[in-house]
Amino acid sequence: MARESLTQQKARAQAVINSLIQAQPDARCTLDYETDWQLLFAAILAAQCTDERVNKVTRPLFTAWPDLSCYAEASQEDIEDWIKSCGLYRNKAKGISGSAQMLLAEYGGKVPSELKDLLRLPGVGQKIANLVRGEIFGFPALVVDTHCGRIARLLGFTKAKEPLKVERDLCQVLAPEYWVVWGHHMVELGRNQCKARCRQCGLCPLENLCQYGLAQASDIAQARAEGTEDACF
Repeated sequence: MARESLTQQKARAQAVINSLIQAQPDARCTLDYETDWQLLFAAILAAQCTDERVNKVTRPLFTAWPDLSCYAEASQEDIEDWIKSCGLYRNKAKGISGSAQMLLAEYGGKVPSELKDLLRLPGVGQKIANLVRGEIFGFPALVVDTHCGRIARLLGFTKAKEPLKVERDLCQVLAPEYWVVWGHHMVELGRNQCKARCRQCGLCPLENLCQYGLAQASDIAQARAEGTEDACF
């Protein structure tokens, strides 16, 4: 594929998100939550863990401990007992405990909306901060997780592997009003067609918009002719 100008990349990015919105109309945040701090804690737990597993943990946890004070007053060991199946549970328990205490002491029990304030919270980095800003406050914020970074490289919108650089590159080509939903669609696509170990390009709605997919065009056509559109590429 010939090298694109920034204008061409923007047009292709718009076509990508339009296609995904049509193909995946129900894409949304897959972490279950009701309050701002519940989303924050769920996001902390989701590091190197599936959202499905996190939801299984938080469902009884948020019922048993329904207020921030429960986490601020609990010992780290008690929090660990609830979240062990999420992995990295010591660091995650430390982040949840510290964030609960800071939210109550410095932010009136409310999750702050400013990036600089969110990044002060223990266990919170750019990805979590962007998720909270987009989901809770409606700010244009783009979440770069493993799905998003990997697919952005396949699409040809970035060559970077560092999440902050991927975020920078995507924000240059994608209109701000789509930053939040982009992350949801990347997760949906990454779990269904564009899997890390099996890219099913023949079933992908972005086949003709993706640099990787276009490079596999002849193989995809052959798979279709053989009736194996779900083959791995």
